[in-house]
Amino acid sequence: MTDFDNRLNEYLQTRALPTAVEILTPDASTREYFRITWNNSSAIACVYPEPFVAAEQSYLDATNLFHRNGLPVAEVYDFDEKLGVIVQEDLGNTILRDVLVSSDPKTREKLLSDSISLIAKIQAATKDAISSNSIAGKLKFDVEKLVWELEFFRTHYFETFKKSPLSSSDVADLETEFRDLAADLQSRATVLCHRDFHAANLMLDKSGNIRIIDHQDARIGCAAYDLVSLLLDRVNEPPSPEWLAEKQRYFLEERGSLNLPALDETDFAYEFLLQTVQRCLKAVGTFSFQSVNRGKTYFIPFIRPMFAITLRAAQEVDRFPRLRRLIELELES
Repeated sequence: MTDFDNRLNEYLQTRALPTAVEILTPDASTREYFRITWNNSSAIACVYPEPFVAAEQSYLDATNLFHRNGLPVAEVYDFDEKLGVIVQEDLGNTILRDVLVSSDPKTREKLLSDSISLIAKIQAATKDAISSNSIAGKLKFDVEKLVWELEFFRTHYFETFKKSPLSSSDVADLETEFRDLAADLQSRATVLCHRDFHAANLMLDKSGNIRIIDHQDARIGCAAYDLVSLLLDRVNEPPSPEWLAEKQRYFLEERGSLNLPALDETDFAYEFLLQTVQRCLKAVGTFSFQSVNRGKTYFIPFIRPMFAITLRAAQEVDRFPRLRRLIELELES
């Protein structure tokens, strides 16, 4: 038995709960998830790698923030700081990503529209995140964080995954371009973001309602961040610019319906492209790291599409020449 299993068993024994559990498979998580019996029904027990202090625990903090603002996250039933366990509502097994794959076009578009509406509602909680001193309101996609993610991509794609480190001149040029990109995005970081808002982190509950999961990394970022994540994460081929523009317009309309400050459509489209470059490279870094270090090779087929999307965005903004050339070489190989 692993340390996760031992701590979960200890938790179940202290609460006089049945020790029979169903092991659930996380995606790219360092946490372990189990379905347990709870009040004659079921719940999900999340076991963290180590103990935590509840007042400093980002998942608990973000859940409280989202609940206060009417966002559909799972209810927390119980937690144990010492054992590193949080027990929450069981939302079932229906992941939105799987539903989108099997849905007809009309249903797929409706689900995507509903998901986009949730992004606007998350952004409507920005004022509360900041004024309540929430952990999410104090964190930001600043230059340091954004550059760290970009360097994570460079290290784990070229060195860990390809085992072909870049030359010192390539590294130096990329560092300059990464900092320029990060500085631009930091200047636009003004709203609350989920931070990993893609279709594998959205679920349909038993009533068919979309529910948000994996929101513990919420922080302040640019308005395009979660929309880029939703529309471009793990796609098999780049969506058309026309389709993306349509989704951007719908998102801006949803923000307007919530009386959020109006965003210029042209400037937002430019922001979307910048965030696409950063977010898709971050995804490539994650896919590379997970496939090599954790054996999750099912991420590998998404690397080339992420590169194609990144290259198109970088070409449209006509910036980052060294990055563009390096990606062109990867796509040609």
